[in-house]
Amino acid sequence: MKILQEKYMLRCIQLAKNGLGTTYPNPLVGSVIVADDKIIGEGWHYKTGSPHAEVNAISNVQDKNILKKATIYVSLEPCNHFGKTPPCADLIIESGIKNVVIGSLDPNPKVAGKGVKKLLDAGCTVQYGVLEDDCIELNKRFFTFHQKKRPYIFLKWAETLDHFIAPKSGTRTEIKPVWITNEYSRQLAHKMRGEEMAILVGINTVLQDNPSLTTRYWAGNNPTRVIIDGSFKLPPKSIVQDGEVRTIVYVKNLNLVKHAPLTYHPDDLYQYIEIDFTENVATQICETLYIRGIQSLIIEGGAKTIQTFIDENLWDEAYIFSGNTTFGQGIESPQITGNFMAEQRFKEDNLKIFKNPSS
Repeated sequence: MKILQEKYMLRCIQLAKNGLGTTYPNPLVGSVIVADDKIIGEGWHYKTGSPHAEVNAISNVQDKNILKKATIYVSLEPCNHFGKTPPCADLIIESGIKNVVIGSLDPNPKVAGKGVKKLLDAGCTVQYGVLEDDCIELNKRFFTFHQKKRPYIFLKWAETLDHFIAPKSGTRTEIKPVWITNEYSRQLAHKMRGEEMAILVGINTVLQDNPSLTTRYWAGNNPTRVIIDGSFKLPPKSIVQDGEVRTIVYVKNLNLVKHAPLTYHPDDLYQYIEIDFTENVATQICETLYIRGIQSLIIEGGAKTIQTFIDENLWDEAYIFSGNTTFGQGIESPQITGNFMAEQRFKEDNLKIFKNPSS
């Protein structure tokens, strides 16, 4: 029985991953319906506002009469509240399904065991905790957001063979990126951008590289741009001010920004946030991004910005690309200690992935 349950839960996880990058602020969820050891329906949550995984799975069952003897597997506890869609727990009950197997409980206080209680009160048999660790890993962003009240944070940088992240200051002749890695590594980096909610850089990166911080090399949503710019040096004609993507700028004094809105509105394309630059900058950024519903964040640099988050121990995973080039001198790469998770090759480039042991 346990082996079969894990097999079907693995399928739920596999389905759920199809929604990475499109379901925010909702979690990734997959569901399968089984009768007589055969999958008769399956589905996943495509994007926010669309039907949830359980709804899609039930809809895909051709003969609804079979549901009375079926078991529904779902990677995350079915919701019990009205949001943009009706409660999934209600639909399961109304469909006649009596057996429910759940991967992990929902950390969102709006659910958090209430979905299970509703199912039990309706006479359903409920089991949860099947491949729980895998299901939590699937929704590591969602769990971190609700439990730690901050985004899940990815550090990402490229370094040369001699461990420099950028050329020596003052040696550049053009305002554009200095590529360390090849096009395959850059494509993966843009894929990551399409999967996460926001991307952050410091003002020096904007001044030196004039980046767009978009998904040019991969099909996906552009993440919210986040810029740390204490003295508001942001050039008016920089690409990050092109009006194409939601942008958040951190300054030390809102009086520096003449066009900053007096009040915050979630639909504002540009948001300016005043923070204290004398202490715990990373912590303040995490707190304000949490308020704005940002569940995941990529820190792309430069070295000072990345090290700020490392020093405050506010990171979960680090993606370190090594290109087949040397600078001889330049800005040294950030210093990090973490648990080695994986290594990949992209022709002459190398990628090492680390995880924060306290994450």
